[in-house]
Amino acid sequence: MLTHGYFLAEDPHERAVMKPYPPLGVLYISAYLKAREFDVAVFDTTFRRWEDFVTYVRQTRPPVAGIYCNLLTRPTVLRMVRLCKELGATVVLGGPEPANYAEEYFQRGADVVAIGEGEHTMEELLPHLLQKGPTAMQAIRGIVYREDDGRIVRTPARPFIPDLDALPFPDRAAIDIPTYIRVWREHHGMGSVSLITARGSPYTCTWCSHAVFGSSHRRRSSQNVADELETIVQTYHPDVVWYADDVFTIHYGWFFQYAAELKRRGLRVPFETISREDRLNEAVVRTLAEMGCLRLWVGIENGSQRVLDAMDRRVNAERARWFIRLLRRYGIETGVFIMLGYEGEDVADIQTTLKFLKEADPDVFLTTGAYPIKGTPYYDLVADRIVARKPWDEGSDRDLTIAGRHSRRFMSSPSDG
Repeated sequence: MLTHGYFLAEDPHERAVMKPYPPLGVLYISAYLKAREFDVAVFDTTFRRWEDFVTYVRQTRPPVAGIYCNLLTRPTVLRMVRLCKELGATVVLGGPEPANYAEEYFQRGADVVAIGEGEHTMEELLPHLLQKGPTAMQAIRGIVYREDDGRIVRTPARPFIPDLDALPFPDRAAIDIPTYIRVWREHHGMGSVSLITARGSPYTCTWCSHAVFGSSHRRRSSQNVADELETIVQTYHPDVVWYADDVFTIHYGWFFQYAAELKRRGLRVPFETISREDRLNEAVVRTLAEMGCLRLWVGIENGSQRVLDAMDRRVNAERARWFIRLLRRYGIETGVFIMLGYEGEDVADIQTTLKFLKEADPDVFLTTGAYPIKGTPYYDLVADRIVARKPWDEGSDRDLTIAGRHSRRFMSSPSDG
């Protein structure tokens, strides 16, 4: 069984937003294992209740439960681990969260943590688990496990998959994609389907986690991505697609090839995606508009160049302001992510960010308070001042705050300017 810990009905914030997307990582692993004749079931928790999961696991009794976990789903995943262990399953955890907290998850019942990409690891791991159980796995790369004597063993890293075109498309048939599209249409007027064109990010931002795909950057071919998009359109008829890449326009050569391939096939599907100001120019913006880009999120994060440099963000606030205006001239809505409270930020920096937002005038912006994710340089920088606002089992890294920083009340107070 492959599953994840995101229950939309149990998250008030997510219910207010109502923009759910399927767990592509789980669906990639499902497709890969099925292609190699493993017996795989996917339990998609998104539109289900906890009671549904309990009933399913009790009825099916999977010998192995593979659970994807990110920093939003830790408390729920811990409940899933307890249930699966009570029913005799071997529990394998994957995703960015367990990679940073393997020992804590072992203490709460997990058997194995898969580090990095899961396709090849699970292909090698499953036969061993079924034949010998979760022990003596030193030869399997890319995992952490606990031996019978209690020792925690971390095996050598597994190389990243070099040829992403060799992977089958995500196993969307295993879950109810039409419900995702229906929910999007009911709440936003357009049904959306997600896909990714690449894995990994080469950028060095201090608070970004590289726990799954590392700092590599590997692209699928433009033809392979176009094949997937064509399949999605023919099967599900979405109104819009979400390219869930870290930086969609990172590789100019690939980007223009992909645009040309879609044009050759007569595929023009409205879409939304993310990029950076240093990977935009007017030719790219013009091509985005021609391809049907409805909205581009520009990962600027702060209006103060001093704070951006401290983040090692490697972007320029002034250029970002110009590109936001350029995108609007080409009819593309702009979204901006803003992070407040980063180490060293002062009131003057916050005022600079407010000025940036007023002058750039993006169509929408999302703000978040800086929080340290374990395994990142930012976490290491402030490690001796981290304070947990909740017990580990009940919270996540989003609940970590830093002693000496402005209070949450200060950060959420309305500005008098």
